[in-house]
Amino acid sequence: MNIYIDFDDCLCETARHFTEFVEELFGKRVPYEDMRCFNLQDSFHLTDAEYEKMMIEAHKSDVLLSLEETPGAVDSVNSWIDEGHDVSIITGRPYSAYEASREWLDGHRLGRAKLYCLNKYGRDSFIKNSDFSLEIEDYMKMKFDIAVEDSPSAFKFFAHLPELRILVFDRPWNAGCEFPAGNYTRCRDWAAIRSHVR
Repeated sequence: MNIYIDFDDCLCETARHFTEFVEELFGKRVPYEDMRCFNLQDSFHLTDAEYEKMMIEAHKSDVLLSLEETPGAVDSVNSWIDEGHDVSIITGRPYSAYEASREWLDGHRLGRAKLYCLNKYGRDSFIKNSDFSLEIEDYMKMKFDIAVEDSPSAFKFFAHLPELRILVFDRPWNAGCEFPAGNYTRCRDWAAIRSHVR
């Protein structure tokens, strides 16, 4: 099988880190459970200038490398690779974050997984002249059997694959969203995700 996995909030606890990061930067406290919107600027009530500063700081190598693994993610991904499945990490991070992202994967025993940076959210302007390793037209030619994703904003990238099974990692910002089709399944954690892949 070909398996698509999102990076942030599927493999690592990015949003949980951001709750502390934003408080440290701007003194704004928003509990993780209250992050009801995937748009971070809205979730944290940031001005345009604050949002730009947060995104620039958040994509620095030391910050990316400090993110904690989502429990069960590494063992799950490695078990799929061991079984012969093809795993691609498709992240919305800009290509300027590729090196640190690759280092995080390698340091968490995920060196065998492929990594691509795809402009999922059209928010690359905060890092000037940033680019991506995977163009939309090239991504659209890829075929996946299973996708693990947390962001409702990314669901549009699955419309061209009607047979795809999308496992939605349960997060506060997707709790109230309606799924576009019947091939979406909400999963509480990596144990649930693995049971669906089996």
